Amino acid sequence: MKITVVGLGLIGGSLCKHIKKHTDHIVSGIDTNPETIRMAVSQGAIDYEDKDVSTADITIIGLFPDKCIDYCIENASVFKKDSIVIDVCGVKNAVVSAVEPVLAEHGVTFVGVHPMAGREFSGYEYSLDNLFDNASFIMTPTENTPEKAVNLLEDFAYAIHFKKVVKTTPEDHDSIIAFTSQLAHVVSNAYIKSPTHQRQLGFSAGSFQDLTRVAKLNEDMWTPLFLMNREPLVFEIDYIIDRLTEYRNAINDNDADSLHELLKQGRILKENTKTL
Repeated sequence: MKITVVGLGLIGGSLCKHIKKHTDHIVSGIDTNPETIRMAVSQGAIDYEDKDVSTADITIIGLFPDKCIDYCIENASVFKKDSIVIDVCGVKNAVVSAVEPVLAEHGVTFVGVHPMAGREFSGYEYSLDNLFDNASFIMTPTENTPEKAVNLLEDFAYAIHFKKVVKTTPEDHDSIIAFTSQLAHVVSNAYIKSPTHQRQLGFSAGSFQDLTRVAKLNEDMWTPLFLMNREPLVFEIDYIIDRLTEYRNAINDNDADSLHELLKQGRILKENTKTL
């Protein structure tokens, strides 16, 4: 197959490297930064630059969600007929609802996809050829998605070494991701703003590092992600505020029994939590 990746950042660049490492597919790349293209070609992540998406069997859009929507709509008549276009954004409903019907009018299948892996760094220079090993590949097909497209993408995901393919709706994806990813970024980013942070040197260890890792985020990417998923995310923020208030009140009131029970409940939930 011919695969074109638009936007060679951390995710787009890593996908290129996975594809070239594990398959014989031809990969072309599109990026606004000529140096990124040069690095990708020299490292064998892409075969060549090709700004024309009309020959790609699969086009992967690795842009921020608002830019992804704009790019897909602007190129709706350019994508190869009967080809598949996927995005890799962290929010699905806003993207899928905006793009899928427009591309369908031109005989192109759009499927929302979310590779569940990342780093606290952004940009092609941080891309890896093993970033998605043991990761989940989330697909959000709709009732209009051809089964052959779903099957092709599932096979593609396993071929480039994703461990698990998860199929869900765009709405359910956004509801769950607000909890598993977006809330964690909000909490981490807010947590590190404490004035005590300026005095943490010599006092911080694993707990501090774990909780602050994703505070180092890309605000240009996460701002539209949060706003496009505001209702599920606000629900999760309100819920954790209520739970934190319970801990705060128990500690403030010197209520050992209540605090002990709150801590016990959290421990048991974590022990019973399965991931991936």
